[in-house]
Amino acid sequence: MMTVKVFRSPARHGYAVEVSPYIPSRVACAASQYYGIAGCGTLLVLDQTETGLTLVRSWEWSDGLFDVAWSEANEHVLVAGGGDGSLQLWDTANHSAPLRVAKEHTQEVYTVDWSQTRGESLIVSGSWDQTVKVWDPALSPSLTTLRGHEGVIYSTIWSPHIPGCFASASGDGTLRIWDVKGAVCRLAIPAHKAEILSCDWCKYDQNVVATGSVDCTVCVWDLRNIRQPVNQLLGHTYAIRRLKFSPFDKTVLASCSYDFTVRFWDYSRQQPLLDTVEHHSEFVCGLDFNLHIPNQVVDCSWDETVKVYTPACLSVGAHSAAP
Repeated sequence: MMTVKVFRSPARHGYAVEVSPYIPSRVACAASQYYGIAGCGTLLVLDQTETGLTLVRSWEWSDGLFDVAWSEANEHVLVAGGGDGSLQLWDTANHSAPLRVAKEHTQEVYTVDWSQTRGESLIVSGSWDQTVKVWDPALSPSLTTLRGHEGVIYSTIWSPHIPGCFASASGDGTLRIWDVKGAVCRLAIPAHKAEILSCDWCKYDQNVVATGSVDCTVCVWDLRNIRQPVNQLLGHTYAIRRLKFSPFDKTVLASCSYDFTVRFWDYSRQQPLLDTVEHHSEFVCGLDFNLHIPNQVVDCSWDETVKVYTPACLSVGAHSAAP
C-alpha cells in the first residue's frame, strides 16, 4: 500500500511544487486563490515529518503565484512567478516581505527556473507576454530578453548539463533550445500540433528532452534527430500540465494532468506506462522528484492538497522486475 503524506491548503489551489536541493524534507508550493483566475497567491514552505507535512513558512502575494524554484546557491532562498508579471525573491529567514521584486514582464509569469550547472547562477522566466528573460540571482534588471515564441510561454527549464542553455515550451506548439551567451534560439522543434505546457531535460543525457501537451501526449526528443520523437507516450485523457524526468533512472519520467492523474513512464520500453496514480479530485498542476530520497514524488493539485509519496512502480525492485 502506497503511503501518502498530505498537506491541505484551504482556498489555495496548487500550481507548482519543488523539493529543496539542500534539505531532503523541504518542499515549496506556489498556490493561488480562485484557481489563479482572481485573488492573491500564497507561497508555502513545508517540511516532511514521519507522519505528514507541516507548514514552516507561508507568504501572501497580491496576485496569483504560478511557479516556484529554489536557489541552487542558498538553502533559504526561492524565486516565484506571479500573475502580475513579477518575479519575487523570498528568504525563509525573512518572515514578511520578499527580498526583491522584479517586474519587467507585462503579463503573467508562468515559469521560473534556477540554473543547476556549476559556476553559474542564473534565473530564467517565461511569460504570457511571449518573452523569456534571464536574470542574475539578485533579480537586478534582466540580463537579456529572448523573443521568438509566438504564443504563451508555459515552461522554461535550464539544461542540467550545458551551461547557459535552456529549453522553453509554448502555446505555439514549439520546443525551443536557447543559448544565453549568444542570446539566440539554437533549435526550434514543432513538437506538437497543440499547446505545449511543459518540458524537461533528461538528467543523464544532454540530448534528450521531453514535452507534454494539450494533445494528451508526452513526446521524448533526441535533439540530434528532431524529425520524429524517440517515443510518444499515450494514456492521459486531458492536457498534460507538467512533466519531470527521474533523477535516479535515465529513462523514467512522470507527468501530471488535467485528467486528475499522475502517470509514470519508462520511455525505453515498448509498453512505457508503468503506473497511474489517481489520488486527486481536481487538476494536478505541480510535480517534482525528491533529489535526496530515491523515487519519492511530490505533487499538488487544484483540490487544495500537496501530496508526498513513493509510487509502487518505482519502489525497490518493482521497476527492474517488470517486462
